[in-house]
Amino acid sequence: MSGTQVKYELLATAGSLEELKCLVEAGADAVQIGDPRFGMRLPGNFPVEETAEAVRFAHSHGARVYAVCNNIMDNAVLSELPAYLKLLQEAEIDAVVFGDPAVLIAMKQAGVKLPLHWNAEMTSTNYVTANYWGTKGATRVILARELNMEQVIEFKQQAKIQVQVQVHGMTNIYHSKRTLVSNYYDHQGQDPTDENLGADRKLFLIEEERQDERFPVYEDRNGTHIMSSDDICMAESLHELMEAGLNSFKIEGLLKSIEYNETVVRCYRQIIDAYTADPDGYVFNEEQWLEPIRALQHPERELSFGFYYKEQVY
Repeated sequence: MSGTQVKYELLATAGSLEELKCLVEAGADAVQIGDPRFGMRLPGNFPVEETAEAVRFAHSHGARVYAVCNNIMDNAVLSELPAYLKLLQEAEIDAVVFGDPAVLIAMKQAGVKLPLHWNAEMTSTNYVTANYWGTKGATRVILARELNMEQVIEFKQQAKIQVQVQVHGMTNIYHSKRTLVSNYYDHQGQDPTDENLGADRKLFLIEEERQDERFPVYEDRNGTHIMSSDDICMAESLHELMEAGLNSFKIEGLLKSIEYNETVVRCYRQIIDAYTADPDGYVFNEEQWLEPIRALQHPERELSFGFYYKEQVY
């Protein structure tokens, strides 16, 4: 990759129009948004009218907007999907993130043609399946977070479509369509309708053997979500992923403040720009590119490399 000018995408997630504008101005090349009817684990809800405004703002700053439709679709929501996809096209959204083939069928029903990013969560683990979805219109694959560096690099070498990886933020470790938190409150003799079970309640699970780790858990219209106790942080190793030619680097902003996400985007933007300008002379600047993140990092959430350097994963 030395001497070659490669365009690496810095992708962030936004829960509001205000946050989207902050992240774009901080240096995000693209921002993910969505409607919780069709997308899972979104930091906020973007109604269609705000989606159009978000796209206009992003495009005026040279950035892109992707709509997340990665929900586990049930029959009740399928009838609403074609109209939503048509509105996304009218808003000039740049791509749709999908996992369920029902999204492709709904696009045909609506006469919609948009770039597709295949995201099957933990099952996007091999390039053969990714290349299959490439023949069905997918232009990008979002890799499972459980793959290690060696597997990620091999995947990129064999993939015929773009490859995206998560480089910062929390990850989902368990999901159920069932209302497990409500059921727990009901079992305790409490009325769950009187409780706030959403992400802003800041509920945690703590294992008996690991009292020092807190796993965020929340419930929404899509079920119950249990999140990792730490945050991925690949800032100091991002150059390895760039050297391997990965296309897109995602910063997951779920359950984080706008200030935190904006700071993370600014730091990663500087890392990408520094490496792109001089790959051979690149040196990681911990004080400028990691310390600002550490200063805002919750003291009970460790920054880690996730699965990137683990021997045994799958």
